[in-house]
Amino acid sequence: MERPNYSATAPVPAGPKRNSLGLRIWHWASGSLVIFQLITILFISIIVKAKTLAPEFSKVLAEKGVTMAPDQVRGLSRIVAHRIWDWHIWAGLALSALLAYRVLMSFRHRGSQRTSAKIAHLQAQAAQGNAAARRGIWIRYAYRVFYVVLAVLVVTGLILVFEDYFRSIEHTAKEIHEISMYLVLAFSVAHIVGVFRAEVTDAPGLVSGMINGGESVEQA
Repeated sequence: MERPNYSATAPVPAGPKRNSLGLRIWHWASGSLVIFQLITILFISIIVKAKTLAPEFSKVLAEKGVTMAPDQVRGLSRIVAHRIWDWHIWAGLALSALLAYRVLMSFRHRGSQRTSAKIAHLQAQAAQGNAAARRGIWIRYAYRVFYVVLAVLVVTGLILVFEDYFRSIEHTAKEIHEISMYLVLAFSVAHIVGVFRAEVTDAPGLVSGMINGGESVEQA
């Protein structure tokens, strides 16, 4: 009788990662764009604000022997603000494309990669008294709310970009856009704090899982 060869182990086929490549690309790309958007708002609202930047321009021009009227100096400072607004708009358009990509990608997920499957898994653990799983369910639903808020932010931003076609709702869209921006900022801060807390307590490996995909999952 032939003895089995234990020295050569057959490779174990690896299934799809829990966090798909598309999800990981979307996560880091959209996160970077959101941070960039917030930085542009910070620059426009505080650092290059026309009322505070114009006196600085006047001072520098005076040192060079150049005299300009106050309205001309304000116009000069607005050039800088408009350039940053252009960056803000282009980043917003890229974020719009990423959001559409995220929606299409959700239909391509299979088995345990689907958000509904992840929630069902957490619910099964929560039914056994797992407190971390119960908290995870709320976090998953919070992500869904975030996607809705992000969609509102993107849609209102597009309305403001193409404002010539939406004059009747431009003011309302601007107010909703600003509120949505603050909600996205609040979620981003809460997300970073929550991930850090989970990494050092009951769920280590979240960040690495969003880089390498995490564990393999079954595919239905």
